[in-house]
Amino acid sequence: MQHRTTKAPFRFLLPLALALSIPSAVWADSDPEAEFANCLDRLRAQAVSAGLQNGTLDKVFPTINYRPRIVELDRQQPELIQTFWQYFERRATQERVERGRRLLAEHRELLDKIHAEYGVRPEYIVALWGMETNYGSFFGRTPVFDALATLACEGRREAFFSEQLIHALRIVEEDGFSPSDLRGSWAGAMGHTQFMPTTFTAYAVDYDGSGRRDLWGSLPDAFASSANYLSRLGWKDGQRWGREVSLPDNFDWSAAGLDERRTLAEWQRLGVRRTDGSALPSVNLEASLLLPAGHRGPAFLVYDNFRHILRWNASTHYALSVGYLADRIAGMGTLAAQPPSQEQALSRDDVKEIQRRLVDLGYLDGPIDGIAGRLTRAAIREFQRGRNLPADGHPDYRLLEQLRGTS
Repeated sequence: MQHRTTKAPFRFLLPLALALSIPSAVWADSDPEAEFANCLDRLRAQAVSAGLQNGTLDKVFPTINYRPRIVELDRQQPELIQTFWQYFERRATQERVERGRRLLAEHRELLDKIHAEYGVRPEYIVALWGMETNYGSFFGRTPVFDALATLACEGRREAFFSEQLIHALRIVEEDGFSPSDLRGSWAGAMGHTQFMPTTFTAYAVDYDGSGRRDLWGSLPDAFASSANYLSRLGWKDGQRWGREVSLPDNFDWSAAGLDERRTLAEWQRLGVRRTDGSALPSVNLEASLLLPAGHRGPAFLVYDNFRHILRWNASTHYALSVGYLADRIAGMGTLAAQPPSQEQALSRDDVKEIQRRLVDLGYLDGPIDGIAGRLTRAAIREFQRGRNLPADGHPDYRLLEQLRGTS
């Protein structure tokens, strides 16, 4: 039976005026309801081409609703609008550490068994669990298909979210879930450790032998799937994620960044030490130096396992918080660095102003998008070098004032 999504009984879950205000090619048409229906038609056609059964599509597509609030949340991700300390202190809390230790003890037998099979230590699984859903206390209430279709049709990352939707359909088809079972974050992440659908279909495992991969209702499935994901990425058992370090006063700040990799012996020669002043470990490891709050904040040497955590969430704030939380759950101490007494985060408009001024001064060749990515940070470093400032590439209000002073 041919099914046309333009006739499906979807509805807009926030006022239509808000949908019309969204700056997306999808809503350039005067009839946003028809535009979304047309987009669903395209998504269904992609699903058919991908081999999904019509019965699955008939079950899912009539349930899909457009949610403008999801588009707002996509532009206000905390990794983009919070400073490192704001992000870190709200997530790596003492309460979360203590609860993580209790849950590690409670599930120790299961986690040790998974560690023996997959080579991922229990504290990392528990830390990811704590960061993603506060140990299963909140999975998110957004229908996954609403989230994925909204973001696919919004247009900014159409290919990515279209693929996610196809894989979410596979989960319904292969694991026997109903569309209403798939609830999660505004971005479509699901279960105890918030797998995106492509991660689910590639790495989730039925560890408890129930006949389906249940990342919502089965801790064995959720823990083993998380360990399987990290293991398949190349996780190195017995190696840490990284460590906090101290730097000498005359340090070359331009050596920081994920693109710069040196052996621990080379970092030692540059004056990098453990926070207690002792020498770095004498092991043959490469590491990168991160300054998440600029030269005034903490410094971290990070190893390959840190990069694997970034595959879970491509935010250095996130990966540093996971690594620290895992260390604390395992019994290690707090950071040596302390947060500033007052700190104000840059807004997206502030970052755009930084970018515009760097463009005007000839340090940056776009884009002006309000995101301090690799090109923007490289341009900041060049500006700082030209004025004999610590070239840490870090955007903050001091930098913005310095740029304003050049006009």
